Amino acid sequence: MRKPERINQMLRFINHKKHFTLQDLMHEFQISKRTALRDIAALEEIGAPIYAEYGRYGGYRLLNKMQLPPISFNSQEVYALYFAMKALRSFSSLPFQVSFRSIHEKFLNELSESQRQDIERIQNRVSFRHTEQIKDSEHLEILLMAAINNKVLKIAYQKLDQTGTRIIQPIAIYFMKGYWYCQAYDICKKAYRVFRCDRITSAEVTDIQPLGDLKEITMQNAHTLWNPSENAVQFKCLVDQRGVEYFQQEHYPSIKLIHEQENMYIIGSYEPNEIDFIIKYLSGFGKSIKIIEPVILKEKLRQYYTDLLNGI
Repeated sequence: MRKPERINQMLRFINHKKHFTLQDLMHEFQISKRTALRDIAALEEIGAPIYAEYGRYGGYRLLNKMQLPPISFNSQEVYALYFAMKALRSFSSLPFQVSFRSIHEKFLNELSESQRQDIERIQNRVSFRHTEQIKDSEHLEILLMAAINNKVLKIAYQKLDQTGTRIIQPIAIYFMKGYWYCQAYDICKKAYRVFRCDRITSAEVTDIQPLGDLKEITMQNAHTLWNPSENAVQFKCLVDQRGVEYFQQEHYPSIKLIHEQENMYIIGSYEPNEIDFIIKYLSGFGKSIKIIEPVILKEKLRQYYTDLLNGI
């Protein structure tokens, strides 16, 4: 990072932090102690109101907040933002109903002529191939805001041509293989569940008290809430390297990858009424998987392939 750019970012860093040490600057900007001292001197030269505090808990303190210059982006940051925006094109539903076109036009209008020319060259040299959204999801914004603000929702959820009412506390939303999903805690069933957002036909905030222990749950650790029922069936499958790669691309909270005696296995559980789902999932592994247990799962997968060959 060039020094002027680093100084600009450092201004924003100390303006937010107010009290900081040399170690803070060294760690944040990956610079040496000597460079950090020179940068502090540079900040003082441009008028940053910094004073040193001595003693065991000393460091530097900002006397008052500064009026910061407008944010500017270097060419690499501009390209990174453009790549990120291109991903929006596959979504017909987005939280806050933001369209790619409006963002794209505003973004291009703020670029210099040379940056716009670079973006045009990128368009002709890079192909963005990703899964298109299959169905619209009308309630992404309320689901996301409920997760952020720790609110409980009453939703109408359609499944197998039946619509039922559910009381849920959303945790996070994510997009996978053409569909939006909502990770949530089902208040009535007292269990973690994943809901397909396009099947949510209505959603409204309730006055129900949220569960306090879900505040710190994030999309990354939401799987810790998953608890199989007493009727859940345990399974174990041997997978090769291709199977490992497939698992890393697509897996679910009730399934995990383990290493035993130089072999890789996927283990997990499924509910009895989910047998068709788990068979279809395992069939995606092709020849890279071997079912170890239970025997009934192996027989069901064999029947699935037989039906395919017979055109059933």
